Amino acid sequence: MKILTISDKVVEGLYSPAIKQRFGDVDLVLACGDLPPYYLEFIVTTLGVPLLYVFGNHDQGVFTSDGKFKYAPEGCINVDERVVKAQELLIGGLEGSMRYSGQGEHQYTEWDMRWKALRMTPALWWNRLRHGRFLDILITHAPPYRIHDGTDLCHTGFKTFLRIMDIYRPCYLIHGHQHVYGPHTAIRTTHHHTQVVNTYGYQVIYFDVATSNKG
Repeated sequence: MKILTISDKVVEGLYSPAIKQRFGDVDLVLACGDLPPYYLEFIVTTLGVPLLYVFGNHDQGVFTSDGKFKYAPEGCINVDERVVKAQELLIGGLEGSMRYSGQGEHQYTEWDMRWKALRMTPALWWNRLRHGRFLDILITHAPPYRIHDGTDLCHTGFKTFLRIMDIYRPCYLIHGHQHVYGPHTAIRTTHHHTQVVNTYGYQVIYFDVATSNKG
């Protein structure tokens, strides 16, 4: 299965008819936050595949050309604190960044994020009973603690994500938030059973569904 993952940056090559030629064969799109609704709507409409997303710390909605305020993209699925089945994959999501100011939405303390993750627990255990596995992919905006994160409070990752990977063993944790400024920046790191991917801009991952279905 071919999956297009996006975050933080409107990529000119994706926001154009060329996306159909370059990525018309993808099965799924995963968006990790800080992207305008019109961008996600264009991608989901053009590719015609499910698009699952979480919000980032800068997602506050936008005004459309006709003066209306739009908060969430149409035709896409918000998976914050949820676990859904899409294209045979079990996908969960946790939005936002570390709380660094008193303004704006989608900012959380470590304790807040722990509670958000706990609210997903019943669905994860139900997956284990029904499908033999907890989770295939977790999408987040912020990275895990000390994996692709920064040293300032805003870009510090969550320890909660480490715990999720240790207990529920998703094949992938895909995040954004941390910008990539050069070719030497690490964007793919393995943590035990999970590959952590920074999808600033975009990345493509290939998922072996048959292997996942073995549990």
